[in-house]
Amino acid sequence: MAIYDYKVLDRKGNEVSMADFKGKVLLVVNTATGCGFTPQYKGLEELYQKYHDKGLEVLDFPCDQFGHQAPGDDDEIHEFCQMKYKTSFDNFKKIEVNGENAIDLFKFLKSEKNFQGFTGMKAPIMNAMLAKIDPDFKNNSEIKWNFTKFLVDRDGNVVERFESTVEPEKIAKKIESLL
Repeated sequence: MAIYDYKVLDRKGNEVSMADFKGKVLLVVNTATGCGFTPQYKGLEELYQKYHDKGLEVLDFPCDQFGHQAPGDDDEIHEFCQMKYKTSFDNFKKIEVNGENAIDLFKFLKSEKNFQGFTGMKAPIMNAMLAKIDPDFKNNSEIKWNFTKFLVDRDGNVVERFESTVEPEKIAKKIESLL
């Protein structure tokens, strides 16, 4: 299957075909409103503002699987993002990205791009924390935490996976190369 074969739910529960995004560059992100990485919403919005007219879509999937850091309902999450970070891209329905209840889109994304390893100043903290939870975390494709980002080109190819510790600004050049 290809990314365009999947369907997801918008925050109101309406089915959305990923085929609606054909020809666009996609940044697919699992997010949370109460996480140490939540300020990345600012960077995601900046990318969206800078590149949306050139064909970028930011697809925001709230997820409460990591430390119960997205406790609100879909409308509360949307309101928080708009008020606190002035986001203009919409949120999809809250999902699970790992386990038996993971949505098919994220199963596909994980099958296309494996865990890339943490980088930057927060990498040692993330590595230590996850090693306690799953000593084998480096050797599976599961989503490790909030704000894992998948970059998809205009043809629907998953070209890169960026882990939570990668700030959105660090992705700009890669996005530009796909636009």
